[in-house]
Amino acid sequence: MKVIVGLGNPGMKYALTRHNVGFWVIDLLSQHWGISISKEKWKAEVGEGVVNGEKVILIKPLTYMNLSGESVRPAMDWLKADLDDLCVIYDDLDMPPGKIRLRLKGSSGGHNGMKSIIQHLGTDQFKRLKVGIGRPTGRIPVPDYVLSHFNQDERITIDDAVDRSAKAMDRWLDSTFLEVMNVYNA
Repeated sequence: MKVIVGLGNPGMKYALTRHNVGFWVIDLLSQHWGISISKEKWKAEVGEGVVNGEKVILIKPLTYMNLSGESVRPAMDWLKADLDDLCVIYDDLDMPPGKIRLRLKGSSGGHNGMKSIIQHLGTDQFKRLKVGIGRPTGRIPVPDYVLSHFNQDERITIDDAVDRSAKAMDRWLDSTFLEVMNVYNA
């Protein structure tokens, strides 16, 4: 089983913001794999299916970013999923726009959604895929920046990163996460 969680904020107001790139990857996986994200449980929108013989659960928490753990923990408990089956996809301010990085474990790096998940799971020992959104320039406060839209040039770069992220998750179905890291972190 693979449990793939994309972080974001629910609602049209936030749909195209920088903070929602995790949702974008889940939506793309949903399209590619034909998994409808049509159920609501665990305070999330959920899709379940089988891809290449592997059971896949796609999750978009509806708790707002800072409370993401309130969705992820109940899902993991109900599914009786091993932490090794979990990958969380989210935006990262400390990477340039469009760069992606996969990690086997790690701190929250200041990301409030990840802080919540680590707190609720009681560990930071789970896989993650970070999508770079860059830092704000000038005097734009970080909360305003992450809730802003990409400009036209950035959007091309981010769309490519979302596509590569989906391809990395697709590859994870048939490879070890370490092998996927070796390809996509290069």
